[in-house]
Amino acid sequence: MSQSPKEKAPAVHSSAPASPASDMPGMADSRLPESECRPVGLNDRWMVCGVCIFLAAITFAVFGQTLRHDFVNYDDDKYVYENSAVLKGGSLQGIIWAFTHIVNFNWTPLTVISHMLDCQLYGTEAAGHHLTNVILHMASVIVLFLVLRGMTVALWRSAFVAAVFAIHPLHVESVAWIAERRDVLSGLFFMLTLAAYAGYVRHQWSLGRYLMVALMLVLALMSKPMVVTLPFVLILLDYWPLKRFDQPCGCLIRWHLILEKLPLLALSGATCAATLFAQKEAIPSLPPSWRFGNALVSYVTYLRQMIYPAGLAVYYPHPEDSLALWNIIISLVLLLAISTAAIATRRNQPWFLFGWLWYLGMLVPAIGLIQSGLRAQANRYTYLPQIGLYVLLTWAVADLCAGWRHRRWVLGGCATVILVALIFCARTQAAYWRNSETLWTHTLACTSDNAIGQYNLGNALLKNGSVDEAISHFQKALQIIPDNAEVCYSLGGALLKKGNAGEAIAHFQKALAISTNEADIHYIGIALAKAHGDYANTLVRMGRDDEAMVEFRKALELLPDFADARQGLALILLHKGRVDEAIVQLRKIWEQYPDKAMASFDLGNAYFQKGQMDEAMAFYQRALQIEPDDVSALNNLGMAFLTKGMVDEAIVQFRAALALQPDFALARTNLAKALLQKEHP
Repeated sequence: MSQSPKEKAPAVHSSAPASPASDMPGMADSRLPESECRPVGLNDRWMVCGVCIFLAAITFAVFGQTLRHDFVNYDDDKYVYENSAVLKGGSLQGIIWAFTHIVNFNWTPLTVISHMLDCQLYGTEAAGHHLTNVILHMASVIVLFLVLRGMTVALWRSAFVAAVFAIHPLHVESVAWIAERRDVLSGLFFMLTLAAYAGYVRHQWSLGRYLMVALMLVLALMSKPMVVTLPFVLILLDYWPLKRFDQPCGCLIRWHLILEKLPLLALSGATCAATLFAQKEAIPSLPPSWRFGNALVSYVTYLRQMIYPAGLAVYYPHPEDSLALWNIIISLVLLLAISTAAIATRRNQPWFLFGWLWYLGMLVPAIGLIQSGLRAQANRYTYLPQIGLYVLLTWAVADLCAGWRHRRWVLGGCATVILVALIFCARTQAAYWRNSETLWTHTLACTSDNAIGQYNLGNALLKNGSVDEAISHFQKALQIIPDNAEVCYSLGGALLKKGNAGEAIAHFQKALAISTNEADIHYIGIALAKAHGDYANTLVRMGRDDEAMVEFRKALELLPDFADARQGLALILLHKGRVDEAIVQLRKIWEQYPDKAMASFDLGNAYFQKGQMDEAMAFYQRALQIEPDDVSALNNLGMAFLTKGMVDEAIVQFRAALALQPDFALARTNLAKALLQKEHP
C-alpha cells in the first residue's frame, strides 16, 4: 500500500489535483500534448513484472487446490456433466446451440462455449474445468492491476487492490465453482473493457478503439449479464481517475461523456431485456417491501463480509418477511451516511465517491430488487462490485498516512498481515468446495432453515450410498418447504431405494400433484409407476396377490410400456387361473419386445397352462432361437412334447438341458418320466 518513489500521491487538500492520466505510462492527458507524458523507466517495468508474478503466485496458492476437487451437484450438472450439448465439445453446431438456447434460465453463450471447449480438452475430468477457472481469474487479477496502475500511476496501491481481489474469501465461490465460470469469464472481459477504454481515452474519437471497447463489453455481457452496469463504471472512470469531468466545456454536466456511452448503454439495455425474458419463470413473486428491505440489509451484509469474511455459504435462504424493522432502518441509515460522506468529500477525495458508487451501482442487478431464485445474498455477487471498495479503502488509508515518517514500513507490514490472513481464510473456504458433501455440510453449519442445503446434501449422500442419512435431510427440507416437488421426488426415490415402496408412492404422488412443469411431471410419473411396481412385488412376496394386482394396474396406467409391471400382473393372473387375461397381457409384452427370450417363454407357459401345446411349443422354440442355452425353455419344450405324446422329441430336449446344466433336477426328473413312458407306453 506504500508508494514507490515514482508514485505521485494525490494532494489531499487540493480542490483540483493533477490528472493521473498525465502520469500514466504511455497515456497522454487529454489536456496535455503527448510530448509532455512521462516515460516509464526500466526499473518500473521490472517492478510491474514482479508484481504480476506475485499476483499469479498468491492466486494459485489459494485456488491451486481446486484442481483436486470434484464437480458439485449445484448447477455443475446443468452446465457440464449432464448437458449433452456441452459434452459433445466445441463445434459449429455447438456454437449455434449456445447462442440459441437458454441454460438454467440464463443466456450466456460465451460461457457455454467455454464449457464446450473444456469438455473437448478434458472430457468430464473436473480438474481441467477447475484449471480454466483459475487461469481466467488469474488473468483478471493481472489485468486489473495493470489497468489501475496505468490510470493512477500508483504501483503499490494498485498492486494491493489487485491482490485483495485475487484472494478475498468472498471470491472463492466464483473461482472454485465450475458452474460459476460466468463470473471469471465476464470478469476478464470486464477488465479488458476497462483496458480498452483507457486506450480509447488516450486517443479520443478513435472509432477503432471505441469499437474495441464495445466488443469487449459485448463479450462480457455474453459471459454474464450482471456486467450490464459496465457503462456506468466507465462514467465513474471519467470522473476519477481519468479526470475527464475536469475538462472545461461550459456546462455543469459533461453531456458529451454521457452521449459517448449511449451505444454501450444500448447494448446493456438489450442484454437486460434478454435476461428478463430468459429468467421470467425463475423470478419469484415477492412483495416490493420484502425485496427493498433485503436489498438494504444485503448491501450492509456484503460490507461486513468484506471486512470479516466468516460463515460464508453457497446459499443463504431469503428472509422473506422475517427481517427486523430495526435491521432495515440501521442499514438504510448507514448507507445514507456513507453516501453523504462520499458526496461531501468528492473534491478532495474523489476516489471515495468513485469507489462507493462503483460498489452501489454494480450490485444493482443482483441486490434482490429483481433477481432469479429465492436467496437473500450470494458471495459471487461481490466479485466485481467490491473492487470499488478495495480502491476506496486503499486510497483512504494511504492518504491518511501520507505524513507519517515510517509510513512505508507501517503500510507494508499491515498489507502483509492482511494478505496473509486473507490467504489463510480463502484457502480454508476453498477447501469446502472439495465435493458436494463437504460444501453442503459447511453451508448447513453456517445457515439455518436452509431447505436448499438440506436437499442438496441429501442428494449427495444418496449418491454416495448413505440412504438413511439422505432420507433424514430430505425430510428436514420438507419441514421447511412442505410443497416442493423436487424434494418429494428425491425423498420418494430414497425410500424406494431403501425398499419402502409404500411410503415412496405417497411422496411421488405428492410431487406429481405439486409439479407444474411438463418434463418434471413426466419423470415423476415414471418414478411413481416404478414405485407402484416395487410395492406390488413386495405384496406378492407377502402373498397379497389381489392388492398386488391393483398396484400393477396403477403402474400401467401411469406407464403403459412398463413391461415388468405387466409381466407381474400376468403371472398373478396365471396363478389365479385367469389364463386368457394373462395371455392378453403377455402378448402385449411380446409385441413390445419380440426379440426378448423371456417374452416368448412367458407366453409359451401361458399357452401350456391353457392346454394349447402347439402354440406353447412355437413360443418355446422362438425363445430358444434367441437364447439357445435357456435350460428352462428346453425343459418346458420337452414337457410340451411329452404332453402331446412325442416322447423321443421330449427326451432330446431334456437331455439338451442336462448337458448344459447337469444338476438341473427338474429336467432329470422329467427325463426319467419320459424314458419310463417310452419303455411302458
